[in-house]
Amino acid sequence: MIPERLRYENWPVSYEGAIDSLIVLGIAIAIALVFHWIVMAVMARAVRVSSTLLDDVVLRKVRTPLRMAMIVFAVSIAAENGALVGEGWDILATVLTPAVIGWLLFAIVKGIAAGYEEQAALADDQVALRSHRTRIAILSRTARAAIVLITVALILFGIPGVRDVGTTMLASAGLAALAVGAAAQPALKSLIAGLQMALTQPLRIGDLVKIDGQSGRVEEIRMSFVTVRTWDERVLVVPTARFLENTFENWSRISERLTGPVMLHLDPATQVAPIREEFERFVKAHPLWDGRNLELVMSDAHPESIELRLSMSSATIGSLFSLRCAVREHMLEWLGQNQPDALIRHRLSVEAANRRAAGD
Repeated sequence: MIPERLRYENWPVSYEGAIDSLIVLGIAIAIALVFHWIVMAVMARAVRVSSTLLDDVVLRKVRTPLRMAMIVFAVSIAAENGALVGEGWDILATVLTPAVIGWLLFAIVKGIAAGYEEQAALADDQVALRSHRTRIAILSRTARAAIVLITVALILFGIPGVRDVGTTMLASAGLAALAVGAAAQPALKSLIAGLQMALTQPLRIGDLVKIDGQSGRVEEIRMSFVTVRTWDERVLVVPTARFLENTFENWSRISERLTGPVMLHLDPATQVAPIREEFERFVKAHPLWDGRNLELVMSDAHPESIELRLSMSSATIGSLFSLRCAVREHMLEWLGQNQPDALIRHRLSVEAANRRAAGD
């Protein structure tokens, strides 16, 4: 039902008063648009002389919400001088004012996050890039969620009916507060875990991790879950708290430079020196080797076989995987051509013999 004061026959203004109010309203909006244009022109000139990308991105993000905020404030000023404007605006202002302020703050936070991401993308240090992206993503999502929550709360409490209901609920909030607190524990746990992830950064966006026997790249870090993309394009969705409470492997925590092995199980009569020579020759000539680590050792020996560990290093995890595959293929082919007797053909029997030797 329409309130009595909003009925047309009860409006306290005449036709001429309505015309005057509309003129005041139009002038206020026009002044707001002109003022917005001037402010944006001044800010754009200041941004052009700046050496950072942050202010450029923020300026683009706040252009539209700043315009709406100026219009709302201009209409609020006009409402003090126009009866018609004041009659309708006192209701709309309770919704529009917190809405445009929240929209402006949301755009500022989003612009700052996007600007920092663009600045971080220019850095040559990939580890630092992943660190900045992770911290920016988590903190910006937290700030935006808080802005939305506070804005909606202000809008709802600005409505008289909702405000009365909220006051009544707060007055009798004994057991209800306990129930809400218990129900909010998972959300609070996720929020705390997300903030802890942003501050301590045990893993970052782009890190290669291994959890529960599955390895992949971290694609997204949210308050409640982390998505990990495996090599076969599956997506693992892991609760954020698990990375803080359980052990996992982070293969790129400091850098992506790793050393990886290739294991060869050969006959005990194998001549190791020629194998070592060929292994070192092949790896040193390979473009994926970064020149740090290169070693062949006999890591184990059994009555029926020996185990050679061929270790090599590379600049990135993907390059190391490709290098290990190339070494494995080349060495088996070389052994087949130069030391065919070194290759074990009865693998099941050898594995049983190894288990018997280990039991002894």
